[in-house]
Amino acid sequence: MEKKKLYLSAPLPFVGQKRNIARPFIKVLEQYPDGTTFVDLFGGSGLLSHIAKCQKPNSKVVYNDYDNYRERLERIPETNELLARLREICIAIPRKAPITGEARDQVLATIAAHEARYGYVDYITLSPSILFSMKYSMSLDAIKKEGLYNKIRTTDFAPAGDYLDGLTVTSADYRDVFEQYKDEPGVVFLVDPPYLGTEAGTYKMYWKLSDYLDVLTVLKGHRFIYFTSNKSSIVELCDWLGRNQDLGNPFDGCHVVEFHAQMNYSATYTDMMIYNAA
Repeated sequence: MEKKKLYLSAPLPFVGQKRNIARPFIKVLEQYPDGTTFVDLFGGSGLLSHIAKCQKPNSKVVYNDYDNYRERLERIPETNELLARLREICIAIPRKAPITGEARDQVLATIAAHEARYGYVDYITLSPSILFSMKYSMSLDAIKKEGLYNKIRTTDFAPAGDYLDGLTVTSADYRDVFEQYKDEPGVVFLVDPPYLGTEAGTYKMYWKLSDYLDVLTVLKGHRFIYFTSNKSSIVELCDWLGRNQDLGNPFDGCHVVEFHAQMNYSATYTDMMIYNAA
């Protein structure tokens, strides 16, 4: 069998992809025999699934492509075409300089024309090329509200037709995928949900605190590799709950009063006052 090409980063941008932890992940995989079933509940960019299949070629690796990363890979030629047109428009604009005036109008018109022609724009891939660092917009209307910058990728994205080779691909709620495989002997769940306390706007699901905590229910009684960060405080929270198991819900039966407030022109939040009966 021809050895599968190993990617240490995803072929296209994805918020939260695991390129910085790819090599440590490979080391962790060494403890599992080839033939182990791996189920990537939050497949994202597919990088964890891809690496697992490369390292364990005889294993079944299930990639839950809930965010439809496959379509983005299939449309790389179209994305390259759009970026090439934007390069031509911005050729006289210094690198990282603002795109303003007529050039801005042309950029926006080009994106609109591309979307009209193909019925699709990969806005996650496009955003790093024209928006301020780490900003992502998911539609043309959202991009129109942002300042544009010439950060356009200087080379085409390479085709990645082999990236998902050998994977068992599904696209479903992670809970449904878990139910399907939870009783399979020796299964290892790869659990990489959006991190608590980080921006999840590029995902297809809206996440509340309870959603983050619900993910933890799939860990008990199963082998897993779970991913989080120190920003989420999830490990600290679980440690505290483990030391206060008799607490229950201190807000059970309480009344809630909400106060809507605005931090600045674009950010709002809700203050809450919770009280029980006098």
